[in-house]
Amino acid sequence: MINKDLQLNEFLFSSGVTNIATRDGYGEGLLSLAQENENIVVLTADLAESTRVDKFEEKYPDRFFECGISEQNMVAVAAGLGVTGKRVFTSSYATFSPGKNWETIRTTVCYNDSDVKIAGHHAGIMTAQDGATHQATEDIALVRCLPNMKVFVPADYFEAIRITEYVGKIYGPAYIRFSREKTPVITTEKTPFEPGENFSYWVSDKPECIIFATGYLLYFSLLAAKKLKEEGIEVEVVNVSSIKPINEENIVNKVKDVRKVVTVEDHQVAGGMGSMISEILSKECPSQISFMGLQDRFGESGKSFELVSKFGLDDVGIKNTVLNLLKK
Repeated sequence: MINKDLQLNEFLFSSGVTNIATRDGYGEGLLSLAQENENIVVLTADLAESTRVDKFEEKYPDRFFECGISEQNMVAVAAGLGVTGKRVFTSSYATFSPGKNWETIRTTVCYNDSDVKIAGHHAGIMTAQDGATHQATEDIALVRCLPNMKVFVPADYFEAIRITEYVGKIYGPAYIRFSREKTPVITTEKTPFEPGENFSYWVSDKPECIIFATGYLLYFSLLAAKKLKEEGIEVEVVNVSSIKPINEENIVNKVKDVRKVVTVEDHQVAGGMGSMISEILSKECPSQISFMGLQDRFGESGKSFELVSKFGLDDVGIKNTVLNLLKK
């Protein structure tokens, strides 16, 4: 059942559930931060409206820098600002940042431990009609291997606000992954977020399988859990919004009595959240794991939620994956 302690959206399973893009939460979070800290600055690569920093530009023009279509230069400028007292956010599509400018992020931001936050927008197949060239499905793998880099993937609009505000109040490099499409609002303003902790949104006294989901696919995982319960199958669904740092002991404790795991992400299965979970479990809690995501292939052009279904990442696909795993 839904974890009532987390004060989630009571209309979560309603047909009228509100849909808001996580990138909108990012824009709201920046405005909140800027009111409290005059050292918050924002850079973008000719994508102010798409990455929702246009309102920041209007309200704080002296703290906004348009770098043009020049992602490597944008990050290098940000790195310089980040070691001189500014807390810097860079905004671009994830295919370009951290995609195109990965080495610059590595050397100028992470190596120097500069106070720069990388906002990777339009990540995953939900970038829809823009197609494979603009659907970043490798970005988590690119950034989580970098020393000093923290990595977060908000599940919805409100969590995007909370994560943006959190990284804007701490020193050091961080990456936040955002989706383009409007997605269901799962949480509320009262739902907790703690870096390193990953809360169970669907709980059971005796789960037969643990589902680890990240980003908007948490919603489909919850739908799948509800359908499975109706068939007498108990699962637990964990929101992995904090990828790095992560409480490894907490992950192990969730799995140790079950040993059957499904990971769900809009990302390549290689190097993503699922890989991270398997790395943790392999050390002291070997388990059977089914990895859901892109299976060594690129995305394609199409309507957002139709692509989710085609790639088997909707509630039907998740449910069937759990059922198949339980047969093993």
